[in-house]
Amino acid sequence: MNFNKTINISDKQISKSSPVFIIAEAGVNHNGDINIAKKLIDIAVEAKVDAVKFQTFKTEKLILKDVIKAQYQTKTTNKKESQYEMLKKLELTLNQNLELYNYCKKKKIIFLTTPFDEDSLDELDKINLPAYKIASTDITNLLFLKKIALKNKPLLLSTGMCYLSEIELALNEIYPFNKNIILLQCTANYPINDNEVNLNVLKTYMDKFNILVGYSDHSIGIGAAPYAVSMGAKIIEKHFTINKKMQGPDHKASLTPEELKQFVKSIKKAETYLGTEIKKPTLSEIKTRKSLQKCLVANKNIKKGELFTDNNIVAKRTGGIGISPILYKNLIGHKANKNYKKDDIINE
Repeated sequence: MNFNKTINISDKQISKSSPVFIIAEAGVNHNGDINIAKKLIDIAVEAKVDAVKFQTFKTEKLILKDVIKAQYQTKTTNKKESQYEMLKKLELTLNQNLELYNYCKKKKIIFLTTPFDEDSLDELDKINLPAYKIASTDITNLLFLKKIALKNKPLLLSTGMCYLSEIELALNEIYPFNKNIILLQCTANYPINDNEVNLNVLKTYMDKFNILVGYSDHSIGIGAAPYAVSMGAKIIEKHFTINKKMQGPDHKASLTPEELKQFVKSIKKAETYLGTEIKKPTLSEIKTRKSLQKCLVANKNIKKGELFTDNNIVAKRTGGIGISPILYKNLIGHKANKNYKKDDIINE
């Protein structure tokens, strides 16, 4: 497989050399309230992320009515309600998504949402999203993956809860129809323990699939994301909320508005630390180089016509004047053009 190495999401280009694309994951933290959703968009804008993402589903198309909640959901929501009842309160309609899309456009931030069922996917065609995020829950849903691949939009594929062999099957299903895929390492709990992060999987993905990678971060606080950047992640996604004490399945494991700002700063700092793959002196090193690097001087008195040897020249700091000792072999065996006293700078 040969996936595209440059992918455009709206006006942002994602490639090996591009800045990290940061997604603030609002998810279902709007609690079904459009005004809370808009407030989340405002927070994302203030934090200076690239995109804000929600989740779109029709509960009856997503889940059977008697399915119990995930373990983390039982800790953060009403234990008496089913997963179906919980999700039903968190739906966003097409009109609400359109309203949020237009609000994002006004605020100059990219709107994204994850479709969880085929009806929602088809509805979202009316919004003309710049990309689709596919949740970990659908990594094995090959029928759905094929349908979403045919939308011909960039795909951000999360890989929580699955085996490498399942990821390979998913990519094989998508590849004939869509090569604009970014593979996101993810551990699907909220939050996760440090020993569940497994950032080395990013290297596995790059080596095995020759694909752009990212990280959907469910670790605590600022957590693992800056380290993922150093491993090659070009997309970072993180849940955030207005207040961790709000009712709902994901608030407790999400970042506060202030934490989201610090999160973005940490990502940017990690990028700054990484720099480029080109090794050369930095601008500040140029002056230091003149002061600290050495040049060739006479190690003893040298008469005009005498041959330069390993014994009669040596390298010392000269303030940047003279011949670099990296070129000493060009000098050895040649006759001096003038007399040199000990410590005179060689200027042949």
